[in-house]
Amino acid sequence: MRYIDDSLHQKMILITGGAGFIGSNLAFYFQREHPGSRVVVLDSFRSGETLSNGNLKSFGHFKNLIGFEGEVISGDINDPAVLVRLLNDYRFDYIFHEAAISDTTALEQDLMIRTNVNAFKDLLDLAVAHKANMIYASSGATYGNAASPQRVGAEAPQNVYGFSKLMMDHLARSYMQREEISIVGLRYFNVYGAREYFKNKTASMVLQFGHQLLGGSNPRLFEGSDQIKRDFIYIEDIVQANIRAMHPRHSGVYNVGTGKARSFQSIVDILQRELGTALECEYIPNPFIGRYQFHTEADIASTREALDYAPRFELEAGIADYVGEIRRLFDEEQR
Repeated sequence: MRYIDDSLHQKMILITGGAGFIGSNLAFYFQREHPGSRVVVLDSFRSGETLSNGNLKSFGHFKNLIGFEGEVISGDINDPAVLVRLLNDYRFDYIFHEAAISDTTALEQDLMIRTNVNAFKDLLDLAVAHKANMIYASSGATYGNAASPQRVGAEAPQNVYGFSKLMMDHLARSYMQREEISIVGLRYFNVYGAREYFKNKTASMVLQFGHQLLGGSNPRLFEGSDQIKRDFIYIEDIVQANIRAMHPRHSGVYNVGTGKARSFQSIVDILQRELGTALECEYIPNPFIGRYQFHTEADIASTREALDYAPRFELEAGIADYVGEIRRLFDEEQR
């Protein structure tokens, strides 16, 4: 679905983290809806390098871009040579910044700040030099255990990832005050949908529960999962918010969610109906008490006003739309 009417013919678009989950979905949106645009994907791609927690440092995967016809650059946003190349060899009109160390359990504070905050400043300077509108990924992790509904201005991050995203927002605001370009930060809540598979263990529980059920395993939930609720947002609505943020009423930082909290138990129940399974749930103790968001619900009033954003997919509709892809991934990647 096209969310903007103005022509993007010959407009140049940079998507950092473009081989990842959200970035690759944006790349295909432009290819499909605005084929005259010129899309450049930058990603560090996976190398096998891991963090101290054992998770991959980069989740970028070539399979997320199969069928993409634009330009692909392998590069790290921490590399000054990459920034020089972007500055001198291109003239971007829009920058979608999705690249990040996005693992909320990562312990490398130095790498997190360098990648998520310091490199973001370099990209903001690039946007200013090119007079390119900047749309970047912030996160609902900035709120920590703040009371629901979570509102911009009431942040309490509980991990270095959430802290790094909050520092990005502060940095962005300093540029908003003095620059002529549009800058929009989008605080994603719990995103699920196509092209997340290669996030491995950090993929959404919608996908993970779906594959447990298809494999005949009883779904494993934390005790009290009917009361552990999150604002689950489908990838199609994330794309919508990004596209609407290209021409906002005004720059700012905005929540992107549905505005409704749903339980992890609901995910399993909906999946069982869609997949035709009836497996008994197993309930296990939650080892993350004290480091875990038990209730998230995005206040999206300002997002509606500034971006004309309105979520299209309730959890039932999002899972119904996604379930065919969940089956395909299980058949092609899991077996």
